[in-house]
Amino acid sequence: MKISKIETIYFPPLNSAEWRQQAGPTRQAMPNNLWVRIHTDDGLVGLGETYYVPRAIAAIIHDVYAPLLLGRNAMDIENHWNNMFSLVNFCGSSGAEMRALSAIDIALWDVVGQAVGQPIFNLLGGRSRDRVEIYNTCVSSGKYDDLNMLMNGRADQVAKELVADGIRAMKIWPFDRFGSTLAGPYDPFGKFYIWGGETAAGTLSHSISNAGLREGLAMIEAIRGAVGDKIAIAIEGHARWDLPTATRIARALEPFDIMWLEEIMPPDNVEAYVRLKGETSIPICQSERIFTRYGYRPWIERNAVDIVMPDLSWGGGITEGRKIASLADTYFLPVTCHDTIGPVALWAAAHLLLNIPNALNMETVRGYLEGWYREVVTDVLPVADGFLTLPEAPGLGTKLRDDFVARPEALVETTTARNLQKN
Repeated sequence: MKISKIETIYFPPLNSAEWRQQAGPTRQAMPNNLWVRIHTDDGLVGLGETYYVPRAIAAIIHDVYAPLLLGRNAMDIENHWNNMFSLVNFCGSSGAEMRALSAIDIALWDVVGQAVGQPIFNLLGGRSRDRVEIYNTCVSSGKYDDLNMLMNGRADQVAKELVADGIRAMKIWPFDRFGSTLAGPYDPFGKFYIWGGETAAGTLSHSISNAGLREGLAMIEAIRGAVGDKIAIAIEGHARWDLPTATRIARALEPFDIMWLEEIMPPDNVEAYVRLKGETSIPICQSERIFTRYGYRPWIERNAVDIVMPDLSWGGGITEGRKIASLADTYFLPVTCHDTIGPVALWAAAHLLLNIPNALNMETVRGYLEGWYREVVTDVLPVADGFLTLPEAPGLGTKLRDDFVARPEALVETTTARNLQKN
């Protein structure tokens, strides 16, 4: 079963006005995604996905990884991972290189599953559970205006809707708006738009006002007042705060029984998180900006994290995700998976979480699940009463819609062994 062709699909970037006109109250998601299809000589097609800088990722896939893959056996996933990682790690592997590797790895698992007629979770060793609890990250998308509702005094309404739908956990970021942004020195707290929407990225902030802290806590108080303890609350920090401010925020959150505090500081200094963990009882979650088991190792060994959250489409694919999960399990730590990325990344994460013994829950965005994800793939991920399941279909269990790939604006590039010979 030799790899015969590698294909990438992505869409040209849109400016903010065009995207808002087309997509309504949503972040620019789809134009930042890239899909990979691995074709084999016996007609199978495996699907992978990643997110961010798709043009750069496509170049890496076709110029760097294709010569390592074409003509070789698709079954040799571990060797393919090691070859790709070893090559790019010669010059430094994080960034677009790892995103490209991750998408290819997911596609290879899909191919192998199809070849043997088994879902990926069975290839990994079968199921540890038959369903995975989800939580809702409160992004505005499609018919759900979650983020705007939260930021405009209607957090109680969002919580009530989620509970009514059977969702028992939600993630919010109530303090971002009080931190400095990318708008420049003369407007340090101004809104900044990139990738089609207002970005959650910002520079490191070194203080939060008393009023800002109270206003952020008021959102959580509104949720607790509306639904009590029927919903768990995770706090996303988007790496916006320094250590003293992060400590202050964490201590202020302690009366609210917070599920976890996620990336409240940049993930560039493990020792800062060791200090933070020593100052708060709130569980600390380290998330998607850490790539590979090598990246997570110091966090786990230095007792800087309570919950491990890899993104399979960024940090090494399914092959590396299972190793990260095993490392976490060695220290009796739970694993959740990141997804505000795309439908293929979510399907891949679901397979891993059904398999590993230490799965906690899965991130979802209800507006994505019921919105643009359905434009991309042929199958809807089964979600009911706050849990996701997977069918017994071989491989990943879904594929790209033909009409999606056929869109006139789609940028499709292929590399075959013949292309390589011409080069």
